Amino acid sequence: MNSPGQSTGAGRPARRPAYAGGVRLELFTSAFCDPCHRAREVIAEAQRLVPALQVDERDVAAHQERAAELGIRSTPTTIIYDRSGGELLRAEGVPTLPRLLTALAQALD
Repeated sequence: MNSPGQSTGAGRPARRPAYAGGVRLELFTSAFCDPCHRAREVIAEAQRLVPALQVDERDVAAHQERAAELGIRSTPTTIIYDRSGGELLRAEGVPTLPRLLTALAQALD
């Protein structure tokens, strides 16, 4: 798991295009992943509390290249990007709502 400012498994910071409207979250899932359902519920609650949050869910089977680029090893994996597109938080497994909200507050600062 990466802390703010750490690089991805590829040795360089993960970058996404900046999102002017708020903050981005990328959720990697797979078809028969029970924890993925719980991760979606937690993320939906975070999105309800932080309307500026844009969520992009990606099935690893359909987005193999993107998953490999980011070093996704398990599902669910949640990545939060700051406004400039830098990776702020990476959580493997079901993220907790407090952890997501803390990272989102940092991203929106």
